Amino acid sequence: MQLWRPESELDGTNSGSQLVPLLTNRDISLIRRGRLYSSCVQSSMLHGSETWPARKENEVALQRAEVRMVRWMCNVKVKDRVPSKELRERLGIDDIILKLQQTGCNGMGMCCKKKTLIG
Repeated sequence: MQLWRPESELDGTNSGSQLVPLLTNRDISLIRRGRLYSSCVQSSMLHGSETWPARKENEVALQRAEVRMVRWMCNVKVKDRVPSKELRERLGIDDIILKLQQTGCNGMGMCCKKKTLIG
């Protein structure tokens, strides 16, 4: 089982599938799986979000994909009736819509990045 490939071979569609053995491994704690998900999968899902307008259908699609992945990582089925918010808390991750809003874009795709003062 190969868990890592050189960056030159990575693309947006394959990078998530390479993490499957780590994200579903029961020997790895939920918090660590959540950190891995947040740093790799969530960031790639939001890559370039500063340039596209955040429409409601885009937000719904992102949220549905995240809920499916979170339930899959926690090995919880919909019929178990565990709220997604509780599962995100177990993994220690924020809602993807919150992260989308934190990028600083308005509904038209225009970004308003906050200036930071140095020194």
